[in-house]
Order: sequence, then C-alpha cells, then structure tokens
Amino acid sequence: MPNGQDQESDKLLGDVAAGSRAAFKLFYEHHSSLVFGVLLRITRDRSLAEDLLQEVFVKVWRYAPSFDASKAKASTWLISIARNTAIDNIRKQSRRPQTDLIDERNGGTTTSSEDIALNADLGRNLAHCLSLLDDKHSWAVRKAYLDGYSYQELSDALGTPLNTVRSWLRRSLKRLRDCMDTKE
Repeated sequence: MPNGQDQESDKLLGDVAAGSRAAFKLFYEHHSSLVFGVLLRITRDRSLAEDLLQEVFVKVWRYAPSFDASKAKASTWLISIARNTAIDNIRKQSRRPQTDLIDERNGGTTTSSEDIALNADLGRNLAHCLSLLDDKHSWAVRKAYLDGYSYQELSDALGTPLNTVRSWLRRSLKRLRDCMDTKE
C-alpha cells in the first residue's frame, strides 16, 4: 500500500501530466536530489550528472502523461528514467569512434579507450562480486545504490527490520570492497 509521500508524488505527476508548472516545480524539488544521487553514482561525474538531471526532468515533463500509477510508484518511474538516461549516455560515449577520442598528451580531456575498457572491467568485476553475495543482500545493494531506494523502502519491501537492512548493507559493502580489492 503506497504511503502518503508516494500518493503525493503520484498526484503531483498527474498534475504535471495536465500541464501544471507549479506541480512540476514541486515534483522537481521533492525528487531532484534523489535523481542527482542516482545519476552521480552511475556516471561518477558531477558535471555530467548535473547535465543529465536537466535531461531527466525534461523527459518527465514530456512523458508525464504516459505515467500509470497502477503499474509503478512515481519515484520508481522517475528513477527508471534517470537510470536509462545515464546508461544511454554512457553507451553513446562508448560508441564514439576512436578518431573522436582526444589524446590527453595533447591537452585533451576526453575519455580514452583505456578508461572505457577499465570502466567495463570494473563493471564486470562489480557484477561478479555482487553475484557472490546472498540474493537478498545483492538485491538490497542494487536497490539502495543503483535505484535510490531508502533504507525504509528496502525494509518494507523485504519485510525485514530497518536496522537489519542497515547491517546487511554495511556488511555487503565491506564484502564488495574486499572483493573488488582482490580483483585489482
């Protein structure tokens, strides 16, 4: 059953779909920090995350009429847009031909193919390390750090006490760090 905040977000998004700029402003104020956090975790680049935040909320304005509160919470829908926007941006960056990459020795700052390969390796290593965790713990880590779920949302979804979820996440992050350190 949705809580009051979920219902308020759903209503605001409905008002945004109807063209209310005031509702859009409130929706942005309520959710922009969560979306920014998700984008920053995915991109690991503050400037890019800020740019993508703008893009995400343009999409919210454009696609709000397609939101269906019976299928997902507004925050879940919003996080999906943010995650997909960030991933699409990363894919677009990695598909750029080698001739577009600027060699840093020449003063450029564009991502090198080595950096792209390193990030791909890190992603594979992280996926491997996540697979070593218990299914519940892996799910909780993904939801908390990739989808932006709060501890309370995780606790509710898992039917597990809040402090237990916090302990799981803390221990899981330590295990992930240890696993990633051995992969380097």
